[in-house]
Amino acid sequence: MVQPAQPSPAQFFDTVNSHTRTAALKAAVDLGLFSAVGEGGATAAELAERCGAAKRGVRILSDFLAMLGFLTKADGRYALTPDSAVFLDRRSPVYLGGALEFLLSPTLVGAFDDLAGAVRRGGTMVPEGGTVAPENPVWVRFARGMAPMMAMPAQELAKLVEIAPGRPARVLDIAAGHGLFGIAFAQRYPNVEVVALDWPQVLEVARGNAEAAGVGARHQLLPGSAFDVEYGGGYDVVLLTNFLHHFDPPTCEQLLAKVHAALNPGGRAVALEFVPNEDRISPPESAGFSLMMLATTPGGDAYTFAEFDRMFRAAGFARSESHPLPTTPEQVVIAHKT
Repeated sequence: MVQPAQPSPAQFFDTVNSHTRTAALKAAVDLGLFSAVGEGGATAAELAERCGAAKRGVRILSDFLAMLGFLTKADGRYALTPDSAVFLDRRSPVYLGGALEFLLSPTLVGAFDDLAGAVRRGGTMVPEGGTVAPENPVWVRFARGMAPMMAMPAQELAKLVEIAPGRPARVLDIAAGHGLFGIAFAQRYPNVEVVALDWPQVLEVARGNAEAAGVGARHQLLPGSAFDVEYGGGYDVVLLTNFLHHFDPPTCEQLLAKVHAALNPGGRAVALEFVPNEDRISPPESAGFSLMMLATTPGGDAYTFAEFDRMFRAAGFARSESHPLPTTPEQVVIAHKT
């Protein structure tokens, strides 16, 4: 007879001490440790010299990272794992260390200082609306830090949402941030002109990325709030990447009605979102995003597909569909205007 598992405090202590993992990863990125290891399998002494740090400190940090699976260790020498080589060596074109500027910014981390208060209130305890406060500088950090992470998903999204060649087409990129999603459409479809909408300082990052990608002439800037500025009309596609989750359903519907009005007949609104299943506890990456929205926004959430479909229909769209997006845990929700 199988005996039931004995109660264990392991999960409690693992969760309580999880901040040490975050701190260790940040320290390694700050020291350039992964890049130093990537230059060749190295001992703690060799790494300490390359990083300008104490041998004891590097040895303890490197052992901890090996224990977590970010490094390997054999015969006293450290090496990168395949994931670390791709994402944490500064020489990699998809280096993600810069994303820590956003992910560990005081705005996001500080929003969890009084999570119990956010639960009581049902929204962020951060003054002035948290991350959705007008011209919050955290979005400049986002635009700078998250671009490498979004480069591949942006290309995949442009493949998924096909635009017919021939006649000129227009794409509105709302909350463009780094601009990579709109830029990917301009790169893939020579007949597309992109209008990027975001706060002025954020658009400077998008402008630089568009020029570097060779599409600056077909990448226009529209500074301001997505709720306040006039979009104009004649758009074939409106991109809403990682944006709707910041707001409650009535606010989303208000914005989506404005999007619907700006689209040509047959146009599409394209949202990229963390979409949990109906049970709201799976898959973990998407379901868990709700807690981030609780801590950092007044009314945002991770919405199920059924909730997105209701919001799009309330705004006038005829139907919606959902697609997985390779390389990400997110889903693409496409709403069609008749």
